[in-house]
Amino acid sequence: MRNNKRVVLMVEDDKKLREVLTKFLSRNDYEVLAAENGKVGLELFYENSKNLDIVLLDGMLPDIDGVDVLKEIREHSQVSVIMLTARESEEDQLNGLNNGADHYITKPFLMKVLLVHMDKLIHRNNNEDTDVITKGALKLEKKFRKAYINGEFVDTTPKEFDLLVYMCENEKVVLKRENILDAVWGFDYDGDMRTVDTLVKQLRKKMTDKYPYITSVYGVGYRFEVK
Repeated sequence: MRNNKRVVLMVEDDKKLREVLTKFLSRNDYEVLAAENGKVGLELFYENSKNLDIVLLDGMLPDIDGVDVLKEIREHSQVSVIMLTARESEEDQLNGLNNGADHYITKPFLMKVLLVHMDKLIHRNNNEDTDVITKGALKLEKKFRKAYINGEFVDTTPKEFDLLVYMCENEKVVLKRENILDAVWGFDYDGDMRTVDTLVKQLRKKMTDKYPYITSVYGVGYRFEVK
């Protein structure tokens, strides 16, 4: 069972900075998962992705470039990411931000300032939870009725969006076609069950084979699951 501490994944190859930050964040109600390189960082990410509140990512790692680690994280999660790096050029900062970083802080930095940025990002995300659904690389903004895959806008029809919301809110549940019809089209809809199949086919095409979150359950219906 998860405690009430916020969980941060820190990927930082500087041993001294890693140790100092771990102690500082631990004193400020964070549970720290620390990795010394990109490989270990990604392993910890996959093991703990559902519990992470935020990621601190060094842009210059010994084995994998920090931006490449960021790209892989973004393929599976919309968790907040702050890049910590000695790279100060505008090009490097834009590269990090354009590939999904929420914030970019150059070294050296003040730990208390970093803490404020972390707390604000987590607070912002918590406030958005009721209007935003995030499942793996999929993000749904219910208020604006917009869908994103890995940060890229997906142009959905109203019914496609409603179906995505319904499936996400019932993740891992096998949904019968008739239940999908009732939830998305309404109880008084007299359409054919094949309407559901057509809509699912359209969604799968838009989400591409890279994100096979919607699977068929033979003879029953469909299931949405991020694996």
